[in-house]
Amino acid sequence: MKNKYEAAVASHSCTISVEVGKTEVPKAFYDYFFFSHPTFLAFRLTQKRTSSLLSSPVQKKSLLSAIKKFLLLMRKPLTLLLIFIFFSKVEAQTKRPLVPSDVYRLQDVSNPQVSPDGNWIAYELSTVDSAKDKRNKDIWMISWDGKQNVQLTNRPEDEATPRWSPDGKYISFLSSRKNDDKKDNDDDDNAQLWLLNRLGGEGKKISNVKGEIEDYEWSPDGSKIVLAMKDEDFSDTASSKVRKPYVMNRYHFKQDYIGYLDSGAIHLYVLNVATQKLDTLTKGIYDETEPTWSPDGKQIAFTSNRTENPDKNENTDIYIMDATPNASIKKLTSWTGEDHEPQWSPNGNYIAYLQSSSNENFTMYGEDLIAVVSKDGGEQKVISKSVDRPFSNPRWGKDGKSIFALMEDDRQSNVVSFDITTTNMTKLATGERVFYSIELNKVNGNCVTLMGAPHLPVELFALEKGNTRRLTYIQDSFLAPLQLPTVEGFKSKSKDGTIVSGILYKPADAPRGKKLPLIMYIHGGPVGQDDYSFDIIPQTLACAGYAVAQVNYRGSSGRGVEFTRAIYADWGNKEVMDILGAVDHLVAQEIADPNRIGIGGWSYGGILTNYSIATDTRFKAACSGAGSALQTSMYGVDEYVNQYENELGPPWKNQEKWIKLSYPFFHADRIKTPTLFMAAEKDFNVPSVGAEQMYQALRSNGIPTQLVIYPGQHHGISIPSYQIDRYTRYIQWYSKYLQSKTTGNNF
Repeated sequence: MKNKYEAAVASHSCTISVEVGKTEVPKAFYDYFFFSHPTFLAFRLTQKRTSSLLSSPVQKKSLLSAIKKFLLLMRKPLTLLLIFIFFSKVEAQTKRPLVPSDVYRLQDVSNPQVSPDGNWIAYELSTVDSAKDKRNKDIWMISWDGKQNVQLTNRPEDEATPRWSPDGKYISFLSSRKNDDKKDNDDDDNAQLWLLNRLGGEGKKISNVKGEIEDYEWSPDGSKIVLAMKDEDFSDTASSKVRKPYVMNRYHFKQDYIGYLDSGAIHLYVLNVATQKLDTLTKGIYDETEPTWSPDGKQIAFTSNRTENPDKNENTDIYIMDATPNASIKKLTSWTGEDHEPQWSPNGNYIAYLQSSSNENFTMYGEDLIAVVSKDGGEQKVISKSVDRPFSNPRWGKDGKSIFALMEDDRQSNVVSFDITTTNMTKLATGERVFYSIELNKVNGNCVTLMGAPHLPVELFALEKGNTRRLTYIQDSFLAPLQLPTVEGFKSKSKDGTIVSGILYKPADAPRGKKLPLIMYIHGGPVGQDDYSFDIIPQTLACAGYAVAQVNYRGSSGRGVEFTRAIYADWGNKEVMDILGAVDHLVAQEIADPNRIGIGGWSYGGILTNYSIATDTRFKAACSGAGSALQTSMYGVDEYVNQYENELGPPWKNQEKWIKLSYPFFHADRIKTPTLFMAAEKDFNVPSVGAEQMYQALRSNGIPTQLVIYPGQHHGISIPSYQIDRYTRYIQWYSKYLQSKTTGNNF
């Protein structure tokens, strides 16, 4: 053995000498490693010489490889442990902070679908093509045991919404790709339905529809597919390609991402897979969405608002019809709020669905509950009414006696199940992490889920008897070079005594006990929550040297209906109180430097940024994205007319209320905070006029300000380079006004 050790040492000594460079390190390392006590060696290398001897990542990697190979021959556990401790310190020195350009490397996993035999999971994987400055979706599948991961599509066009054929032989998907990389007979760029043999080969297009397919589902026998499809747009079919004027007669006439709304609707169709013949199931002025087949394949349940004027309320209901043209439609639910997302029980006797807690015309300030109704109609049983939390993604258990769902709960999103008979709830998976979807494996009764955590972007996991088992490791390459900030939850008390939950990010290398410049990064919605997920914006800001706090102010979800509804028709009051309470808490805890505090956010986060800087002058810098302040100017300009008229009343009938809620604009002369305003050019959600008005007001008052408009973008900035630009501008703006004047940095 001694000769083998000597050979190994000699061999690796030579390797180290060549790869690390001509210094005394290799020889000193070799001599001391082989002839001296390993404990002292590890101490000597890690504590005294690592930074000076291993000056580059290449050197460190080479040295590690040599050490590992040698130690495997030695088979001395204590020595191996000590050297791995040594390497962990070396590896930490090679890590770098998260930066805006890491957007190019971040992949997104979504839409998992379990195969009928339970052995495979199809899913979408979105990656960035930096050359084309766009994201591209492809279809992959991974085995249930996680050992095989196969890419199924690889075209420049998106392939999305994978679904298994009932026999498990094919995977269908939506794509605007063309046959043989050439244009088809028509110039229609709508996504069509494609079929792909799971064993490989080229996809086959099985639809040639003129409308936009919103959703689809296979019939249980695999012979048909139900489509939810938008009416064809005939307004731009002229050979000149010049679009005809938009002509609107609707109450709700514009919607972000869609644009101006005409009288078109979404209807149901049945596609024969073999013949590609398309039958029309529904017609008229109403939308029919979320179609799902009964287990026997004879009926289809769907969601529709069939009130006199659907634009003026959110009263959707669950309906059922035979899967044949001209069949009669039966209404199953009668709640005057929202009933949606129907799911058939395994025996086909019941339908589970989501019901809003609110029965008002505008239901945002409520929660979705889980309900069950017979396919024949009758009593609608709300099985989650004893739990004051919002639910989503209901799925029947294999035995038909329970329903799985996701539940938001104070910065978490948990997997739970309800017993149908007793309505008792069981928490299946909890903790400081977030579950985004669940799909049942109908063979073994377990689930596949999307899950993320503060230091882990979303991955696929199997959920088996309450235990998660990781399936994909897509994010490992993204995380490998990064040293992410520390993340912890905190709670603060507002001046009226309300307890508010938040999440705090700090630079990993922040000096202990050192006060940091603080950025309050505020979520949009307002109904939603900051949670224990991987959130690239606050993490990027923290890596730039800031303490970053997210606050689930009143109006957020996950804390009960009363907490959410607390801001109804009273914007910019309790939310700002909660934000300022969190600032006071972090200052009192000596985490934040009281003289270097900034604030920012997007959408309602931008609106609250405007409210906050008009309330408190302690903020030294602000970044307000997609926000507004003169709320009267949003009426008829954005997409929220139903909310405005139900929550606030028309401006001409309730002028005082509208003016009160517009105080950032009318008190613009009180704002002293240098503010960067941002907006998206085509945003119908919170149009750019909101940012433009505040920019003009601050510019007129001599306050440092800047306006950035992202061309062609909607409410959510989607072009990768624009995302990077946005995050970079955040850092630059905060650095300009929050950086220490004595040290020139954040510490």
